[in-house]
Amino acid sequence: MARYTGPKTKIARKFGEAIFGEDKNFEKRNFPPGQHGNARRRGKKSEYATQLMEKQKAKYTYGILERQFSNLFKKASASQGITGEILLQLCESRLDNVVYRMGVSNSRSGARQLVSHRHITVNGEIVNIPSYSLKEGDVVAVREKSKSLVAIKDALASNNNVFEWLTWNNDTKTGTFVKVPERLQIPENIKEQLIVELYSK
Repeated sequence: MARYTGPKTKIARKFGEAIFGEDKNFEKRNFPPGQHGNARRRGKKSEYATQLMEKQKAKYTYGILERQFSNLFKKASASQGITGEILLQLCESRLDNVVYRMGVSNSRSGARQLVSHRHITVNGEIVNIPSYSLKEGDVVAVREKSKSLVAIKDALASNNNVFEWLTWNNDTKTGTFVKVPERLQIPENIKEQLIVELYSK
């Protein structure tokens, strides 16, 4: 499936925040891209433009394409609860996102690659589908043959994030998806209500 492979700093500058993680280039030029950069006059955005930008930010953040994102929204809409919150919970429950949150990779795109290349197991079975939706209690681990990979070792060595809804054992390189995170536990700066309003039109 096609993925965005262009310059990530340019996208981060578009949204005015480092949505792909730490980015030294973004820190140097944290204003919108374009010939006139910060000096360019920008009129007030329409309500639709603001909502669309929020959806695009969520899609780029989680590395999800339009059709997949639309399907996730339909699933969230059909569920009981707050649609926007459930949408983000579905994004967070994806295997590639959980691998990233556990620190096995420094980025979601790297985590997606690890899953696709069969380096990750779920409940002892190899799963190579990044969009695989985890359930409470699922055990995620680095495949035995892959534990010596330098990329994984380096990522885990530099990881200091702790999430209440996940557990991780660095010795066995095994973690558990304890529960679906609550909205307050999701650190992403996404105004999900704007996305709901956009799809509801």
